[in-house]
Amino acid sequence: MSYKDEWLVIEANDDIDEMEHREPSEEFLFYRAVANGDVDAVRKNCEQGRFMDTEGVGVLSRDPITNLKYHFVVTTAMVTRMCRQHGMELEQAFRLSDFYIQKLDDIHTADEIKHLHDEMVMDYTEKMRRYHHSNTNSKHINACKEYIYAHIKERITIEDLADALGVSSSYLSRLFKKETGVLVSAYIRNRKIDMAKNLLRFSNDSMIDIANRLSFSSQSHFIQQFREVVGMTPKKYRDTYYMVEWGAESPRPDLAGNGVGLSR
Repeated sequence: MSYKDEWLVIEANDDIDEMEHREPSEEFLFYRAVANGDVDAVRKNCEQGRFMDTEGVGVLSRDPITNLKYHFVVTTAMVTRMCRQHGMELEQAFRLSDFYIQKLDDIHTADEIKHLHDEMVMDYTEKMRRYHHSNTNSKHINACKEYIYAHIKERITIEDLADALGVSSSYLSRLFKKETGVLVSAYIRNRKIDMAKNLLRFSNDSMIDIANRLSFSSQSHFIQQFREVVGMTPKKYRDTYYMVEWGAESPRPDLAGNGVGLSR
C-alpha cells in the first residue's frame, strides 16, 4: 500500500476524530513574542512548560524522544523565520538555528530537550530585544533597507530608492550616511556580498551564475567586489566554507522541503 493510500485509510478511521490540534493563534503569539523581544512573555511560557504539553500537539514520531526532537526543530525553524522577518540578520539567524538543532545530537532525555528549547527561545528573544532597542533608524532609512532587501537581486540605484520613498536622491543619500555611517552604494554592495556568501556556501551555482543573479556587471566585477569586502576571492571562500557546518558533500536539503516551513 502506498503512503497516500495508507493515509486515506487512517483519515477514515474513527480514532483520528478524537485528535484535535491547538489553535494556531497560540503558537503564532508565542513566535511573535520571541521576535518582538518580549522576554517576560517568553520566560513565562517556558516556566509553564508549554513546549512539553502534548495536548493538541501533533504526533510526529511514535518514539517520545524523537517526537520531542522533531517538535524542537519545527519550533526553531518558525522562530528563525519570524525573527528574520522582524530584522535579525540572515547569517546570525541561521547560524543560531544550526547551532541549537545540532545540539539535539548530544541529548537523549525529555528534560534535556526542554532545557535546550528554553535556552534556544530565550537566546533568540534576548537578541531581538537588543536589536529593537538599538535600531534607531528613521522611518525613511528602515524603508530604504526593506526596499534593498526586497530588490537585492536587481541593480539598485539611489534614484530607485528615492523614487520608491518619494524623496530626493540627495536628501536620502545624506540621511542614509548620517544614520548608518556608510554610503548607500556600500550598503547595497555589502548586502549583495552577504547573499553571495550564502550561495557559495549552500549551493553549487557557478561564479558567473551568482554574479548574474545578483546583477553585478560582470563576473570579474563580482570577484573584485567580493575580494574587497571579504578579503578573499569567491573561489577561496567556497573552498573554505562550503557546507562546512554540516560536513556534507552535496547542497544541504532545504528545510522547507521537509515540511518545516523554512527556506534559505
